[in-house]
Amino acid sequence: MKLILASGSPRRRELMSLVYPEFTVAVARGEEITTEKQPHKAVMQLALHKAEEVAGNFPDCVVIGCDTVVVFRDKILGKPHSEQQAFEMLKDLSGNTHEVFTGVALVYNDVKCCFYDRSEVTFYQLDEQRISRYIATGSCMDKAGAYGIQDSGFVSGISGSYYNIVGLPVELLKVKLKEFVR
Repeated sequence: MKLILASGSPRRRELMSLVYPEFTVAVARGEEITTEKQPHKAVMQLALHKAEEVAGNFPDCVVIGCDTVVVFRDKILGKPHSEQQAFEMLKDLSGNTHEVFTGVALVYNDVKCCFYDRSEVTFYQLDEQRISRYIATGSCMDKAGAYGIQDSGFVSGISGSYYNIVGLPVELLKVKLKEFVR
């Protein structure tokens, strides 16, 4: 069965190759809008929108959509819209623990399966210069919460799946894919 990853994220492509080495990428272009206030529901809704958008062009293929958000003090943090917003996000996360939710949707014709994973991340205390240096790299602008666990050096500890924090809960996806394609 052919798998399609509905994501342009190079990090998700790399992680997907750990699950299933042969897949195709078809990027969902729709706007990321959710009406859900609960993080786990929001990421599953957004992942399903992406998967359904792409699935329309690939009948008889399993399409995988994903979305990741950071949650701090009950506020959902997506990708920053400006460097100032990135700075404010990182300053808030500094020295604190937050949650990372990644929703995944599997779509095969009319059959759909949605699930999510949740991890906790604790940051070191960050000074403003360190935050500014990271923002200057540009790496923060395409990541939920304005950071990448793989390149920021901000993380003092995690609880849960590392891969979930990067953007694709590999361990859970392997299990769900086996169940889904039976």
